[in-house]
Amino acid sequence: MSHLRIRPALPAESDWLQDCFAADMDWPKPPGYFQRVCEQQAAGELVLLLALEAGEYRGHCKLLWQSPYPGFRDRGIPEIQDLNVIRSRRREGIASWLLDEAEARIVKQARYAGIGFGLYADYGAAQRLYIQRGYVPDGRGIHYRNESLPPGASCTVDDDLVLYLVKPLR
Repeated sequence: MSHLRIRPALPAESDWLQDCFAADMDWPKPPGYFQRVCEQQAAGELVLLLALEAGEYRGHCKLLWQSPYPGFRDRGIPEIQDLNVIRSRRREGIASWLLDEAEARIVKQARYAGIGFGLYADYGAAQRLYIQRGYVPDGRGIHYRNESLPPGASCTVDDDLVLYLVKPLR
C-alpha cells in the first residue's frame, strides 16, 4: 500500500470509474452516476476523492459541502458520503486514508464533519469504523430519506434508513 494515493477525480474519469465500480463491487451504481458526481464536483458542490494504487481504482468517497440532510445543512456541517473500498482490499486502511483526506479538507472550512450509515448488517464495518474514529450520533434519531422518523413509525429497512453522526475536527 505504499503507492496508495488519494486525489480528487478528474472529469474524464467518470466512465472509467463507472466500469471499475461495476467490476469490483457486488452492486453497480446507476448508469451515469460518476458522470453526475464529476459534474457536481466541477460546479464546486462536492469533492469526489479517489483511492488509487499504481493507477488502479481501490475506492472512493464524496465530500458534500452542503448536505441534503437538514441536521447538517442547517448547521453548516459538510457530509462525507458513499465511502466504498473494493472488496479484495478491505481492512487495509484504505477507508481510513479516504476519511483522513476528507476530514483534512473539511477542517479548513468547518468545525465538524458529518457522516451517516445504514442500519442493517451490510453497514457493520462502516458503523464500527466511524465510531472508532470519534463520530457520535448527532442526537436527532434515525432518518428515512432525510426525514426524521417519529416514535411508532414504520419504514423500509434499506439504504435510505440512516443514523447520522458528527465529529469535532478542531
